[in-house]
Amino acid sequence: MDRSTWNIPGPAYDLAVVGAGHAGIEAALAGARMGMRTVLLTMSLQTIGQMSCNPAIGGLGKGHLVRELDALGGEMARCIDRTGIQFRLLNRSKGAAVWSPRAQADKQLYAQEMTIRLMDQEGLDLRQGMVVDIEVRGGQIAAVVLGNGTRIPCRTLVLCNGTFLNGMIHVGRQQEQSGRAGEPPAVGLSQALAREGVEVRRFKTGTPPRVDRASIDFSALEEQPGDEVPQPFRYYENLVSLPQQSCWLAWTDESCHDLLRGSLDLSPMYSGQIESEGPRYCPSIEDKVVRFADKGKHQIFLEPESLTSREMYVNGFSTSMPEEVQWAALRTVPGFEEVRLTRPGYAIEYDYFPSWQINHRLQSTRFPNLFLAGQINGTSGYEEAASQGFLAAANARAYLNREPEGFQIRRDQGYLGVMIDDLVSKDCLEPYRMFTSRAEFRLLLRQDNADERLMTLGKGLGTLEQWRYEEMLKRKKQKEELRSLLLSTRCRPAELGFASKSTEKQELAKLLKRPEATLREMLCSWKGSDFVDSYSPETLLQIEFDLKYEGYVQRQEEALRQFARNEDSPIPEGIDFLGIETLSTESRQRLDQIRPANFGQASRISGVRPADLTALWIHVQKANRSNDTA
Repeated sequence: MDRSTWNIPGPAYDLAVVGAGHAGIEAALAGARMGMRTVLLTMSLQTIGQMSCNPAIGGLGKGHLVRELDALGGEMARCIDRTGIQFRLLNRSKGAAVWSPRAQADKQLYAQEMTIRLMDQEGLDLRQGMVVDIEVRGGQIAAVVLGNGTRIPCRTLVLCNGTFLNGMIHVGRQQEQSGRAGEPPAVGLSQALAREGVEVRRFKTGTPPRVDRASIDFSALEEQPGDEVPQPFRYYENLVSLPQQSCWLAWTDESCHDLLRGSLDLSPMYSGQIESEGPRYCPSIEDKVVRFADKGKHQIFLEPESLTSREMYVNGFSTSMPEEVQWAALRTVPGFEEVRLTRPGYAIEYDYFPSWQINHRLQSTRFPNLFLAGQINGTSGYEEAASQGFLAAANARAYLNREPEGFQIRRDQGYLGVMIDDLVSKDCLEPYRMFTSRAEFRLLLRQDNADERLMTLGKGLGTLEQWRYEEMLKRKKQKEELRSLLLSTRCRPAELGFASKSTEKQELAKLLKRPEATLREMLCSWKGSDFVDSYSPETLLQIEFDLKYEGYVQRQEEALRQFARNEDSPIPEGIDFLGIETLSTESRQRLDQIRPANFGQASRISGVRPADLTALWIHVQKANRSNDTA
């Protein structure tokens, strides 16, 4: 029988999404919510939304991504609020720009909640099967092919395969083809894309062992509770309801380090068995004791995985050592003397597609209706993947609607824009992870103001609920009115409880800039608690941040205006970079490979020097003058 005739019934899907991890979930939900007939393909309907590594959402920089995704109408924030078992706002000792929310998840409930949301979504079909091939017609992908030969026609395709593409797990010298522990790898799709001219490379990541809670002596550990009042990720709706749990801190010592150093010949990282690059910012425990030999101890975070499981995640102890070495090393840690492993840690190598092969719309430069999201772009982390999945679906819709600019978020609009621009403009020599330090305008891109920055875009896409958009407008108006009041009202410092010899009246906004001042306390002294309670705590904090950091914000806004002037200067689409002799050879090659749309993007490409940007600017201006004359 001719397998090419095995079609699913009905017309082609508007959007096919491959992979039901964090990227695939957001892509599928966003596609269906935007009105596209969507199918989500996964090798197992029982493993949707699995947390393969750390059972947590958010963290430094990553929390910003989740809140921005929520402002656009994504699902991750809602799900973690419903299933979170510990919430913490990180970096409180530093400036508000780098405050980052983080929450431990009940990983079993998280996966269940995401599965229910997918099943309940109108316009979305779920289908179990391994995609092993693609069908190309007229320079576009016309269908995906499952392992049993079934064709699924599609008008656009988003690939979100995570670590499953030709995945290989390493535990000591043992190797196993697997996309995740206990699950088969995805075989065939990488080869199909390579056949069509897509470059494929390998990355590595790893995970620590899980241990039995009942085997830990918690009296030797330091308890780390969550915030007394959990702050939800989702804007304008508090869904946090589960009992909150503590995490615990422990430390390795030299006996652990000596054991690991003496076993390096058994490590696939050091024996040459693994050759691909892993995340530098999240090294294995054996890598830590080698790279940081001067440190006498390393911190371990013991984190609960579920309210209904005794398994705990040993954060900070990622390893690919043999299981017996993992067990022996952990037993040297105070509190872990009788530890029992429930699962060993492992390293995993997998295929990814270098991100110079996509543009700022996450669109393949090889196939215009193919979009890539998540770890196959060279990123790491649930939050980075989920954000890319949403943006990929938004751009798939834009492609079908013939919108040439697609759906893009600039670096000055959000961490989402920073991430995508970094992926496209820079070489990812290791798995990419979001940090607050990557954003030039982080005073403007705080985690608390993503609603004002991005909800209008979510409303335009049709993914954001109308009531949340209206709530944003209401709070924005409240904020403007209160800010105006603070700028126009004058009081003596003593009237608001400040210790001051001055009897001169000052603007409330100026008094708020005192280090000891908080807006809530000032307003309580001036107007009373009933007036204060008419504003949400988030609104009061936003105004306080804006006024306290006003001078810094103004300087950053001016830098932003300068950035925008350079950022928006276009580079002609068909320019022959290789033919510009005034550019260095490396710059010509990198510019030709990435083909930036403007000078802002060109300035962030690795290997393009400032002198080359000047030469490129002169070349473009001469070309423009010649065209004007002609």
